[in-house]
Amino acid sequence: MTRPAATPTILVETDRVRVTRWDFPPGAETGWHVHEMDYVVAPVTPLQMRIEEPGGAERDVSFEPGQAYAREAGVEHNVINAGDTAMSFIEVELKGRTMA
Repeated sequence: MTRPAATPTILVETDRVRVTRWDFPPGAETGWHVHEMDYVVAPVTPLQMRIEEPGGAERDVSFEPGQAYAREAGVEHNVINAGDTAMSFIEVELKGRTMA
């Protein structure tokens, strides 16, 4: 199944962080990727995400604006907008850092 691609827009990039806004029309995906840096995600809109994970596992997760979550480098997944409206989030990647 071919899905539309989510759109990343780099908002800030320094030697310490990269801040990217991700915009997803309904059904759009990031494509499979591995996070090379620790990162924090903060929703701009309500998120209804389907997360595809290695080995065929998938899970649905929801977040509201004002919430945030953090993950360590090495996460591999594909993120899909599982809702029927557009969704957006801000991703802050921490260059050269690992979470304690």
